[in-house]
Amino acid sequence: MRIKSHQIILRRLAVKTQKNGCLLCKRDRITPQNKTWDLVKLPKGKKTSSSRSGLHRCVLPVVKHSSIRALLGIVAMHDCRGLRGFYSLRKRGLCSLAEKSFYGLKQSPRQWYKSSKRQRRDKKGQSQLSEEFEMKDLGPAKKILGMEILRDRKTSKLYLSQKGYIEKLLFRFNMRSAKPVSTPLAAHFRLSSALSPQSDDEIEYMSHVPYSSAVGSLMYAMVCSRPDLSYAVSAVSRYMANPGKEHWKAVQWILRYLRGTTDVCLQFGRTEDGVIGYVDADFAGDLDRRRSLTGYVFTIGGCAISWKATLQTTVALSTTEAEYMAITEACKEAIWLKGLFSELNEDLQISTVFCDSQSAIFLTKDQMFHERTKHIDVGIILFVILLLVVILL
Repeated sequence: MRIKSHQIILRRLAVKTQKNGCLLCKRDRITPQNKTWDLVKLPKGKKTSSSRSGLHRCVLPVVKHSSIRALLGIVAMHDCRGLRGFYSLRKRGLCSLAEKSFYGLKQSPRQWYKSSKRQRRDKKGQSQLSEEFEMKDLGPAKKILGMEILRDRKTSKLYLSQKGYIEKLLFRFNMRSAKPVSTPLAAHFRLSSALSPQSDDEIEYMSHVPYSSAVGSLMYAMVCSRPDLSYAVSAVSRYMANPGKEHWKAVQWILRYLRGTTDVCLQFGRTEDGVIGYVDADFAGDLDRRRSLTGYVFTIGGCAISWKATLQTTVALSTTEAEYMAITEACKEAIWLKGLFSELNEDLQISTVFCDSQSAIFLTKDQMFHERTKHIDVGIILFVILLLVVILL
């Protein structure tokens, strides 16, 4: 008899009973009603495995925030009423014998995907899932990963906000009463590694500054709902290993900008427009290595769902090359979004990816090789051609 891989991993896996019940079941709400495990007597001569030792090689699936925003954009576009939350009921147990994959194991995401793909994505589909998994309807979703979801039925608008998180962030770094500014990062900040501490006094001063913590907190706000912070956070995050006073002033400037834009949020609404992309590059913007910056954003109905601002991996020798490499990164994201919409059964086309470099646009249409472009990797050029073909299909 052929044994499945997840059965091999889970076979004879018993979880030690704790005073307040099974720790693993308490955390992941694994219940015998879902036929995940069964209560058994511990076999003679066998030892139980704690949740920590039994799952020391777990692979925890992590959601991509672009997926959440794309889904919310689709919900707002169709004015859906199916955005609801669920949780599985929990029941405490004794020593248990696991029978199938559960959260944390390598096979679990695939098992859940195969199970959920068979179900319909509507009210009937929810009832079908309820027959297989014990679930409870929590009503309309109001929060996800620290982001607040607000619905305005009259105007068919959906808002994704982090106002509460930003207010806590300002309080944490003592910036609640700071004077607001109008830009995420002012032009007079010319950040480089040359601004890192040079004297012992500067090193001592910066050792008491929560630079890494502040940048990490700003980065979470940027990743979730604040595309306007992308460039600024990208700039200050390059110096986390050895920040100086000027770097810290740049971080404080971003916090001052948040002080005046606490209420800014993403707004999704009903629209017939497809997905539109915008891409740009800042040639040799990095003062240390003279690498260029890639920036892109994709929108549904004018609301951003995916964005990025990061340094390019290689040094571009011209603005054309820098823009061309930026287009490559944007097209890769466009293909990923196209696959996501296909999985969601949404016929959303990525109609246009805008670029302001005529030379880069002409290079994608006609790959002419001469002394100014022959140094560009041939693999990148072929990849861009493939990307454009896939997007337009």
